[in-house]
Amino acid sequence: MSAKNKLSLSVQYADTRLQEALPRPKIRRWVQAALFAPAELTIRFVDAAEGRSLNREYRDKDYATNVLTFAYNEGEEFAEDEPTRADIILCTDVLEKEAAEQKKTLEEHAAHLIIHGVLHAQGYDHLDDEEAAEMEGIETELLAALGYADPYA
Repeated sequence: MSAKNKLSLSVQYADTRLQEALPRPKIRRWVQAALFAPAELTIRFVDAAEGRSLNREYRDKDYATNVLTFAYNEGEEFAEDEPTRADIILCTDVLEKEAAEQKKTLEEHAAHLIIHGVLHAQGYDHLDDEEAAEMEGIETELLAALGYADPYA
């Protein structure tokens, strides 16, 4: 691993339902694939109640969403070797529901959402069409390199 992609990763299973299906080494591989700089990240799996509470408190949206990214040094100027710091929250209930609706495996959908969250942590966004196209292109490319289908196909 290059110094550029140095990673400190914590994986928390507050909701333990996916702990066996999505073990830490698999998650680490997905995170590492999406890193363009050093990072200190926490990936946390939560149930619908915690997901809804966090989304309501921090985004004023009263529902559980699939992934929330809390990037702690977003918009700050920091040294090239200083790590990106973020918490990425995945809601198990929403993840399972969306995977079924989209006819994807749980693993495929989780890989996509984790990569999506890691990109958000590094400053990528999808607020306009141009940003969305760039972010989706990166996600598709990274997922293909990991052996997963285009999530937007």
